[in-house]
Amino acid sequence: QVQLVESGGGLVQAGGSLRLSCAASGRTSSNYAMGWFRQAPGKEREFLAAISWSSGSTYYADSVKGRFTCSRDNAKSTVYLQMNSLKPEDTAVYYCAARRSYGSSRFESDYDYWGQGTQVTISS
Repeated sequence: QVQLVESGGGLVQAGGSLRLSCAASGRTSSNYAMGWFRQAPGKEREFLAAISWSSGSTYYADSVKGRFTCSRDNAKSTVYLQMNSLKPEDTAVYYCAARRSYGSSRFESDYDYWGQGTQVTISS
């Protein structure tokens, strides 16, 4: 079992930045690819970014490419999502997820563990 805890959410003005963290605990000795998703009110959960375990290669949704950067520190069992140039439409609950695989994925069903989410609110 792996437990994931997101942090770093909050309220910022449009154009600002936030860095989300996702700390993993439990069986973190296994290799997990990680992903970030978000869900806005009344909308389906949306893929944002994913990062592989070994190479650290990343993959982004078009909606955040160039603004969001995903990184990981395996020694700390922590994944980060740096979010820049934030827009009001980025307002959502942000989730991290872990997949028991070296390779990353954009599909929710490929992930085995989820955090509880952290609220991000962008004011105009």
